[in-house]
Amino acid sequence: MSTTELLKQASGLFPDEVVTSAHVRHFDLPFGAGRFALITLDNGLDHTKPTTFGPASLANLNAAIDQVEQEAAEGAIAGIGITGKPFIFAVGADLKGVELLKEHEHALAIGKGGHEVFKRLSGLAVPTFAYYNGAAMGGGVEVGLHCTYRTVSKAIPAFSLPEVFLGLVPGWGGCTLLPNLIGADKAVSVIIENSLNQNKQLKGKQVFELGIADALFEGADFLEQSLLWTAQVLKGDITVERPEIDRGEAWDQAVAKGRFIADSKVHGAAPAAYRALEIIEAARNGDLQQGYDAEDQALADLIMGGELRAGIYSFNLVQKRGKRPVGAPDKSLARPVTKVGVVGAGLMASQLALLFLRRLEVPVVLTDIDQERVDKGVGYVHGEIDKLLGKGRIHQDKANRLKALVTGVLDKAEGFADADFIIEAVFEEMSVKQKVFAEVEAVAPAHAVLATNTSSLSVSEMAAKLQHPERVVGFHFFNPVAILPLLEIVRGEQTDDASLATAFAVAKKLKKTAVLVKDAPAFVVNRILTRFMGEIQNVIDEGTPVEVAEKAVEPLGLPMSPLVLLELVGPAIGLHVSETLNRAFPDRFTVSPNLKAVVEAGKRGFYVYDSGKPELDPEVAALLKQGDVVLTEDQVRDRVLDAVAQEIGLMLDEGVVAEAQDIDLCLITGAGWPFHLGGITPYLDREGVSERVNGKPFLAPGVASVPA
Repeated sequence: MSTTELLKQASGLFPDEVVTSAHVRHFDLPFGAGRFALITLDNGLDHTKPTTFGPASLANLNAAIDQVEQEAAEGAIAGIGITGKPFIFAVGADLKGVELLKEHEHALAIGKGGHEVFKRLSGLAVPTFAYYNGAAMGGGVEVGLHCTYRTVSKAIPAFSLPEVFLGLVPGWGGCTLLPNLIGADKAVSVIIENSLNQNKQLKGKQVFELGIADALFEGADFLEQSLLWTAQVLKGDITVERPEIDRGEAWDQAVAKGRFIADSKVHGAAPAAYRALEIIEAARNGDLQQGYDAEDQALADLIMGGELRAGIYSFNLVQKRGKRPVGAPDKSLARPVTKVGVVGAGLMASQLALLFLRRLEVPVVLTDIDQERVDKGVGYVHGEIDKLLGKGRIHQDKANRLKALVTGVLDKAEGFADADFIIEAVFEEMSVKQKVFAEVEAVAPAHAVLATNTSSLSVSEMAAKLQHPERVVGFHFFNPVAILPLLEIVRGEQTDDASLATAFAVAKKLKKTAVLVKDAPAFVVNRILTRFMGEIQNVIDEGTPVEVAEKAVEPLGLPMSPLVLLELVGPAIGLHVSETLNRAFPDRFTVSPNLKAVVEAGKRGFYVYDSGKPELDPEVAALLKQGDVVLTEDQVRDRVLDAVAQEIGLMLDEGVVAEAQDIDLCLITGAGWPFHLGGITPYLDREGVSERVNGKPFLAPGVASVPA
C-alpha cells in the first residue's frame, strides 16, 4: 500500500483531527547560496492550540514533500527547511485520535504512516534543515531528526520525547535515530530518564548542548539567523562536525542505565520503557529500517495495550479536568484577595506563606504564640527568597519587594483586621483549631474566608461554634507544598458559594490542581492511603515478613514503598490519621499496635540506611509483635487492592467526590501515583479487582481502556 493510500485509510479513524497544513514558500538565500524551499507546519490556530500530526496532517506534509522532491530533482532548489508557526514547532501525534483506535492493524498503520512520510526528508536530493522555533515534542522532535541539519531557538520552553511517560515509545524514528545522532547514553536520558522524571522538558540551550541541534540562535530573529547559517552550510563555509558514536561498551552501559532507571521508577509494571530500550539496544548497528520496523511494532502493541489508554486518561485528567474543577461554583462569585493571613509559623505554615507570597504577590502576615516562632517563620520565607535570587530565578528588585510583603505579628487583631483570606496551619487537634478560628473570627473582616489546612478533621465541626460558619472552607495542601500540585477544597455543611468560589479562584492563582471534596473523614488521598497502609500493617501484624508485604505492591509502580512513604509522612501523623479514621469507620480502619509501639519509641520510621539502602531497623524489629499468619506476595497484593477498591467504591457511594476520575486526579497530583497506570481505578478495572469487590468496573469501557 502506498503512503498516500495508507494515510487516506487512517484518516477515517480520526474524525475530529485538527488538521495541520504544510505551506511551501520559496526565496533566495543570502550569500548567493541558491533558491530555498521552506515548509511551515501550521494548524491555523494560535499557540494555545499546538500543531499535531494526525493522518490528514501527515498527508499534507507528504504532499509538500512531493512538491519539493520534484524541485530538488530538477535542480530548482539548493535546500529544504521545515519550521513551525509562532511559538510552536509541532508537538507530536494527535492523541485524541489514537485513543479511538480499536484494531492492531490500524495502530500499525499510524506508525508506518509517520515513518513513510518523515523518512522521505532524509532521502531527498538536497540537504534538509529543521528549524526548531518553538515547543517540540514527540513526532515534532522526530520529524526534525530525519533532516540533515537542525537549529534550535534559545527561547524554546519545552522540547521532549514524552512517549514513555504516556505509555508509548518514540515511534516515528526517535528510538532509532537519536542514539545514532548523540550516542546511547544521552538518548537514554532524553527518552527514558526525562520521561519517567515527571516528563521533564529540555530548553533550547540543552538541546544544542546534547548535540540534537547543530546551532543555537536567539528567539527574536531565530529564523533569519537559521537561514544565514543554512546559506553558509550550503556554500561550504560552515562544516558541521559531529562526534564519533561509541557503539561498544558505552552502548551496553547506557542500556543498563536505562533498565536501572525503569526498574526504580516503574518496577517492571509498565512495558513502554523496556520496549524503548530494546529498540535503542538494537539501534547500535545503524540499520535504520530495522529500527523503524521495530518502532512500528512496539507502537501498535502499546496502543492496543491498557497502559497507553491509562496514560492518555491521566493526561486528560491533569490537563483538562484539573483545570476545570467539577462542582466549583461560578467564578464570578469569587471575592478579591488583597491580603493573606497565616495562623502558625511552623514549617507547613511557612511553606504556605511562601507560596501565597510568590503566586499572589500580596501582603502575607504570619502569627504564632511567641515572637521567636514568628521570627523563625518570616526568616524561613526570606531565606527561600534569597535562594531564588541566588539561582537567578528572580531579580533583586523582586526579592526586595517580596520580602517587604511578608511580616509577622503576635496580635491577630493587628495582623488580620484587613485580610481577605486567612488560613490556619496549627496542630491537628479539633479543640485547638476551633479555638484559633474563634479568635480569628473575632478580629477578621466580615467578608474574609477562613480556611483550614486540616488533613483529616471535620471542617463542619471546626466551623460549628462560629457566628459565620458559612465562610469556612477546607484548603488541604500536600507536602512538599511547592512540588505536589493537588489542593483538596472541602465544602463544609454550611460553606456558602461565595467563600467556595473565592477558594477556587485562589487555588487557580496558586497554580494548584483543585478538586472539590465533601467533608468526610480524611477526604480523598489520606483516606485511600490510610486504608492502603492499614492493610499493609495488618498483614505485618498478623505475621507476614515486612519485606514480603513491601514487595507485594511493587507491581503498582508507586513512587516509593509503603513503609518509606510512612517515614516521609511521619509515623506519628500516620498513627493520628489512622486513629481518626478508626473512630469514623472502626470496621475497616484499624490502629496497628506495632505502629503505636514505633511511635511511642520515638522512631522516625521502620528502616535504617547504614548501607545506603533501606534495611529494617533492629530496634524496630525488636518492637514488632507478629502473629503466625504468613501470606505470599500475591495474597498480600490481593488483600491490599481489595481493600482499596472497597474504600473507593464506598467513597463514590457517599459522594466524597463527583466521579472516579476525581479519585485518580487526586492520587496522581497529590500522592504521585503512577501516571502511566491512570492513578488507581483503571488499574483496578484492568486487574479485575473492581469487578471482584464491587461487582462492576469504576470506569466505562473505552475511558481508560481500548474501546470495545
